[in-house]
Amino acid sequence: MTPGPAIAQQLGPMGINMGKVISDINKATMDFKGMKVPVELDVNEKTKNFVVRTSSPPTSELLKKELKLEKGTADHKKAMMGNASIEDIIKVTKIKFPNMLQKEFISAVKSVLGTCRSIGIFVENKNPNDLIKEIEIFKKEILSQSTETSSEKRKELDDFFAQIIKQQEAVKKAEEVAAAEKEAAATAAAVAKPGEVKPGEETKAEIKPGAKPGAKPTEKAVTPSAKAAKAKALNK
Repeated sequence: MTPGPAIAQQLGPMGINMGKVISDINKATMDFKGMKVPVELDVNEKTKNFVVRTSSPPTSELLKKELKLEKGTADHKKAMMGNASIEDIIKVTKIKFPNMLQKEFISAVKSVLGTCRSIGIFVENKNPNDLIKEIEIFKKEILSQSTETSSEKRKELDDFFAQIIKQQEAVKKAEEVAAAEKEAAATAAAVAKPGEVKPGEETKAEIKPGAKPGAKPTEKAVTPSAKAAKAKALNK
C-alpha cells in the first residue's frame, strides 16, 4: 500500500499517523504480496489508536498466485489460462475456509473449483465443472488435506496445458484470418474503382453530346433501378 488521496482525506482530519497506518497494513499483508487484500481499519478518534484487520484475498487472487498467473480469462469458453492440481485447490481452500460460508471442507473445495472455471483454470486436465461432479475420486486427498503436488504430476499437467495453448492459438489465428478476409471483402464492395462495374449493374454504349464524328461510344454503367426507370418512361 502507498499513500493516496482516498485514505488521506479520511485519516488526515482525525490526526492519525498516516505513515504508521501504511506501514502496519503492509506488515499485516506481507504474505499476500501482489494480491488485492480486504483491509479493515478500526480507528479511535480520541486516542488516535487504530487496529488493522485483514481478510484472506479473494479466491481468484489466491488461485492466480498459486499458478503464477497475471490475470484470468476474458472468455472461459474460448481461452483457458492454467492447469491446477487438486492439491493446489486444497491449498487455496485451506486459506479461504475460515472465511467461507461452507461448513464442510469438501463443499468449500467445490466452491473453489467453481471459481477456477470462471477465471479459466483446468483442474487435473479437466473442466472444473465436470470435476465437481466427480469430486469423490479425490476424496482421499481432500480428507487428508494434501497440498503438495509431485514434480511428476506437475510435468504431466504442464504438458497437457501446452497442447491446449497450441489449440487455442490455432483457433485464434483462424478467426483473425477469417475476420481479415471478411473486412477486405467489405472494403472492396464499398469502394469501387473509377469505371468499374459493380455486381448487378449492366453497361450500355453511349456517345457523349458534342463528340467528334466517328468517335467511339463509351461504356456507361446502368443500375437495375435506372434501367427500370427508363423502361417505365418508354411505356408512357
